Amino acid sequence: MALAADRGQTSSMGSRDLTLRPGDALVVVDVQNDFLPGGSLAVPGGDEVVPVLNRWIDDFVRAGLPVLATRDWHPPDHCSFRAQGGPWPPHGVAGSEGARFAAGLHLPPSAVIVSKDTRVDQNTYSGFDGGDLDCRLRDAGVRRVFIGGLATDYCVLHTVKHALARGYDTVLLTDAVRPVEVQAGDGRKAEDEMIRLGAVPVRHEMLA
Repeated sequence: MALAADRGQTSSMGSRDLTLRPGDALVVVDVQNDFLPGGSLAVPGGDEVVPVLNRWIDDFVRAGLPVLATRDWHPPDHCSFRAQGGPWPPHGVAGSEGARFAAGLHLPPSAVIVSKDTRVDQNTYSGFDGGDLDCRLRDAGVRRVFIGGLATDYCVLHTVKHALARGYDTVLLTDAVRPVEVQAGDGRKAEDEMIRLGAVPVRHEMLA
């Protein structure tokens, strides 16, 4: 499957090289109930990523390529919660309904689940530093990651930055991310930063 690069961007990979191939993996970031409309830390339009990610998931499953999903899996007194002096309301509490993946997200039975920031004092926004995502990818022989999910300006941003820092070719699924935008424009700034650092922006568009 060939994909069209978004926003006219190019990189060392080039849009012609974005056909799915061995060594690729899809990383779905934190598509959990607490980040969807009605959740405790709702991302505006967060539910809109679900059908798009399902199309990506279907593509990777058909190609026999790995799908991984990260999730916040916090203790009830996590350092990021306001009661402990953090910036956020309680969210992603391990075992809670809010921490469950979105009901409409079609993760395959083979999906690898990476729980992150599971310690009271750990808040990394990334499955690379807050979980075992890097080990899981390397064990599977992954060299390039396609990343989408929630939220653009926090967990997606940090996941992409950490993937690039660890040497993975990194593709940002711009049609499958949404920002929380504590400050207006944070989402666009985050996308621009990820692209500047080397992520290739792509939308789910089939090419003839």
